[in-house]
Amino acid sequence: MAELRLGVAGYCSKNFDECEALSLVRQAYNEVVRDFPAREIIVVSGLTNVGVLALAYTEAKTRAWKTRGIVCKKAYDFKSNWFPVDEEPIVVGENWGDESETFVNSIDALIRIGGGPQSRREAEQAKSQCKPTYEFDLKLLL
Repeated sequence: MAELRLGVAGYCSKNFDECEALSLVRQAYNEVVRDFPAREIIVVSGLTNVGVLALAYTEAKTRAWKTRGIVCKKAYDFKSNWFPVDEEPIVVGENWGDESETFVNSIDALIRIGGGPQSRREAEQAKSQCKPTYEFDLKLLL
């Protein structure tokens, strides 16, 4: 079965409605499955087990999909809070955002749920490479 590496970008905080975010993750995953039937999906994200990334990884596991993480070296400061991904993590660069180019180049499609400037930039990079991009806005809570 052919693989589809599905990138997920979004908030790495908990200042959003988690029920709404999980609903958006499921909606996005269902759209990807509809658009890419009979593909083995591997979810690729930022490795940390927080925010939208945690929801995306957990839902991927619920669907028996494989997982992978791509991060910069700063993520080692949060290693105790990494999601236990299936594939060996890829570490690129020193600072947040240094991994973005590798991340976008390693995926076939991208989901963005909320997120700040880095997530939006990654979505624009994916679209500029003509990769299917599923974008959902999600408000931050104060």
